[in-house]
Amino acid sequence: MRIKQLSLVLLCAMLAFAAAPVIRQALAEETKTDPGLSDVLTDLLHGVEGENATSGPDKRVPFGREEVQLSFAPLVKQTAPAVVNVYASQTAKVTSPFDGDPFFEEFFGRSQPRAQSSLGSGVLVDPTGVVVTNFHVVKNADQVKVATADGREFDSKVLLKDETLDLAVLKISSDKPFPVIAIGDSDALEVGDLLLAIGNPFGVGQTTTSGIVSALARSHIGVSDSGFFIQTDAAINPGNSGGALINMGGQLVGINTAIYSRSGGSIGIGFAIPSNMVRAFVDAAKAGLDFFERPYVGAEFERVTPQIAESLGMEKPTGALVSSVEEAGPAARAGLKPGDVVLSLNGKPIESIEALDYRMATLSIGTNASFAVLTKGQQATMDIALERAPEGAKSSEVTLRGRSPFSGAKVADLSPRLAQRLGVRTDVKGVTVVDINRDSPAADFGFQPGDIVREVNGTTIDTAATLAQIAQQDTRWWRFTVERGGQIMRQVLRY
Repeated sequence: MRIKQLSLVLLCAMLAFAAAPVIRQALAEETKTDPGLSDVLTDLLHGVEGENATSGPDKRVPFGREEVQLSFAPLVKQTAPAVVNVYASQTAKVTSPFDGDPFFEEFFGRSQPRAQSSLGSGVLVDPTGVVVTNFHVVKNADQVKVATADGREFDSKVLLKDETLDLAVLKISSDKPFPVIAIGDSDALEVGDLLLAIGNPFGVGQTTTSGIVSALARSHIGVSDSGFFIQTDAAINPGNSGGALINMGGQLVGINTAIYSRSGGSIGIGFAIPSNMVRAFVDAAKAGLDFFERPYVGAEFERVTPQIAESLGMEKPTGALVSSVEEAGPAARAGLKPGDVVLSLNGKPIESIEALDYRMATLSIGTNASFAVLTKGQQATMDIALERAPEGAKSSEVTLRGRSPFSGAKVADLSPRLAQRLGVRTDVKGVTVVDINRDSPAADFGFQPGDIVREVNGTTIDTAATLAQIAQQDTRWWRFTVERGGQIMRQVLRY
């Protein structure tokens, strides 16, 4: 028996570097008959693996059967009560070709509004009842209800929502504090870290799935204007939107938002909004802001292409190119100029324009930020004040009336703050649509908030008052030019 034991020890020493996990399993069976041998083998394996550890003392493969059988159950019990179901409903307008005709209405009646509903998830992040979810879950909702994990149901109030970020904050009330999940630091995540996703997929009830961080800073996935998503292979399905993505410390590191799928179900490619963005958005909602304000520096940025990188002597296309600088703005005062390239912000590398937008959005107005910039072939550091965007004149807002395709649209002269609110470049000038009455001709003709009206019936539109005057014209033919998302659209119609 002793010879057999020594042979096993020698075998372990010879193969440990290449096959320690496999040997561990074989030895676990052998040491059942000789517990004294367990200590010797344990010390040997610890020594070998200690010399070859590459992920630090806090990250290693499981050692022993007990660790292999570890469970996520305690973590789920701690966090799942703070994940809620969100039910949003709205009354949709239904049109019929017979509406307005007395003869057909006599037999068929007028078309009736139809109720539409959507289902999603949310996360309680404050014991007073603050819930964060996705914008697309509550978009255009007339009523939003929240059901907690213990079966209670609450009416909610939308405190803040932003389509460009696909985030919304709700408020529910109770005489007792709600369970919460603490918001963690998403910048601390690394590819390969374990994650849990909790939500209500397909309305089947609260469900927990596990996975890892598959990638960081994903952009251009077509869900929102935000371009800094966490990618995970934890199963995320329809209904999970707004649910929690948590780390192994029980902290919220992301809000599950979208999946890439050809079938509608999970194929292991899911995306979540980082918690650092969520924290900034929740803070804005708690502060009572009407919309999520991003810090303003008075500069616009563009992508660094390979051609631009080569012309500037850069090794690779990275950073954000300064395309314009507002005169007398914070960036101009700090010395930033068109043609400069932002390489890092507060020590965080800026690989793309999306990374800069994300980093800027998570910073606080009223503070300073340190920009590392490539200017005239040399690297420099600039401290730029993060200010509130100039507001412009609120009195310029006008609701259009009369018989025109614009009737029911609220328009205003663009200011940097209004442009920021509508997701438009802050250096763009003109007259923009601020809001649309859902039952108006403007809504029927497809106008959207953020549309910039450039020309109507041959007249250049430079102010909201000019557009209001043109909209009162007595004509059945309308020719207009509208800019949407940087694209120019021209249309001629009879109304």
